[in-house]
Amino acid sequence: MRTMREVSAGGVIYRRRDDQVEVALIHTGKRWGLPKGHVEEGERVEETAVREVREETGLLGKLDRKLGQISYSYRGKSRGGRPVRIAKRVIFFLLDYLEGEVHGHDYEVDEARWFTLDEALAKLSFATEQKMMRRARRAIETGRSQAAAERDEPTRRH
Repeated sequence: MRTMREVSAGGVIYRRRDDQVEVALIHTGKRWGLPKGHVEEGERVEETAVREVREETGLLGKLDRKLGQISYSYRGKSRGGRPVRIAKRVIFFLLDYLEGEVHGHDYEVDEARWFTLDEALAKLSFATEQKMMRRARRAIETGRSQAAAERDEPTRRH
């Protein structure tokens, strides 16, 4: 079976409300997950993350930091209809909510909704996405943005 490689990007978008942190998840089919999608030709993964979060949740966010990546594979079909294995890599970012409403999501999503961090962890269907949510929670709770982390990183000499 032929293997096709795909790269996607997505994010955890968060806001502070009533002394709590909330994150937006999407519901598709029978699962709750993080918004993500294919990197388009000529697009940087950071741009993809912002675009996909906007399309799938209706929310615009500002990039805060890279959370990491997950990899998985599944069986799919090629354009010709032949079975192929899809090896997918998804890069996730933390986004600080700027504007928008969750009812503004696109047709690919059944529902988008705000959850507290604990609720979101319990709702997420996949362990790999739960791992990204735990990373997001640590970043949010410690208040360390990517810029702060980079300032604190010791300079490496070659």
